Amino acid sequence: MKRLFACLGLAAVLAAPALAQNLPVGTGMKMKLETSISTNRSKPGDLFHGRVTEPVRIDGRTIIPVGTAVQGRVMHLSEPRRIAGTPEIVLRPDRLTLPNGNEYAMSAIVVDTNKASNTTVNDEGKIHGAGRSAHDNIELLGGAGGGTVIGALAGGAKGGLIGGMVGVSVAAAHWMTKRHTATLPAGSEITLELSRPMSLTAVEAGQ
Repeated sequence: MKRLFACLGLAAVLAAPALAQNLPVGTGMKMKLETSISTNRSKPGDLFHGRVTEPVRIDGRTIIPVGTAVQGRVMHLSEPRRIAGTPEIVLRPDRLTLPNGNEYAMSAIVVDTNKASNTTVNDEGKIHGAGRSAHDNIELLGGAGGGTVIGALAGGAKGGLIGGMVGVSVAAAHWMTKRHTATLPAGSEITLELSRPMSLTAVEAGQ
């Protein structure tokens, strides 16, 4: 009889559903891009792929292991054609695929990128590339200075003033048409945070 109860108890344990683990809003996740994303080559709607590089744990259990695949879409790209402004990339990670093949929908935003990509992330999850640089300013001032010299040689002080204005106009026109590009090459490290709670099963996640 005892053996029967023991067998029944073991069967109940084996038949019991695995406990679901809830990941709250704000749970962080680090990943490495496997897809290169650029404001001058990518387009809205493009898929991107990456891999989790650090395990996500709860109470000592690994819920999202290293190697978990991350998938999402490029939602927005911007390359401003003006002197002021920075290029933008908006990514929306929307799916996890665990090493065992189980897939989960998720909602997350980007909160940080590695410095090597020369990008920053604002509170809305927008990835910004570099805007006007010191080199750009030097060229802009160089255009004005060159116009001043040419104007002065042609018509004295008045000519120098006019030449300077022309130089600024030409330099400004150049920078009004210049694109500033932001790029996240494959291998870029990105930190995500869940924007909605997510439920995964610890056993399925490889506890």
